[in-house]
Amino acid sequence: MVQHRVGYAPGVYDLFHVGHLNILRHARSQCDYLVAGVVSDEMAALAKGHRPVIPLPERLEIVRSVRYVDAAFVETVPDKVETWQQVRFDVIFKGDDWRGTEKGERLERDFAEVGVEVVYFPYTVHTSSTQLRRALDVLVSRPGALSAP
Repeated sequence: MVQHRVGYAPGVYDLFHVGHLNILRHARSQCDYLVAGVVSDEMAALAKGHRPVIPLPERLEIVRSVRYVDAAFVETVPDKVETWQQVRFDVIFKGDDWRGTEKGERLERDFAEVGVEVVYFPYTVHTSSTQLRRALDVLVSRPGALSAP
């Protein structure tokens, strides 16, 4: 029997950009079936301190439409092992900004117990949703910014 390697790539995927695309592309190249975990608005607010700009149904549709993604899953709990119990993936993909951090080490420890590999990808430093959000905030705060001509 041929074993299929199921990958899981969680993220908020707010203000979808090339960094998101790179993670999904790299993830798909290392598994047979890729599930993208799209973090719910509530979970994103807990993790990042603010709600996403793009609402969950739209983020889910965007991610589902990326050709590297075989399925999209709404992530509603902070515990990735609890998510694994629902999705049953073999490998989880994270940005390398997690490597060597307390949360990354906890992730590796927790997943080692259930036989899931943690793979890190280079974080796209020049583009992030946080940077895009800051740029939008600056534009919106300027008098007359983004107003119709």
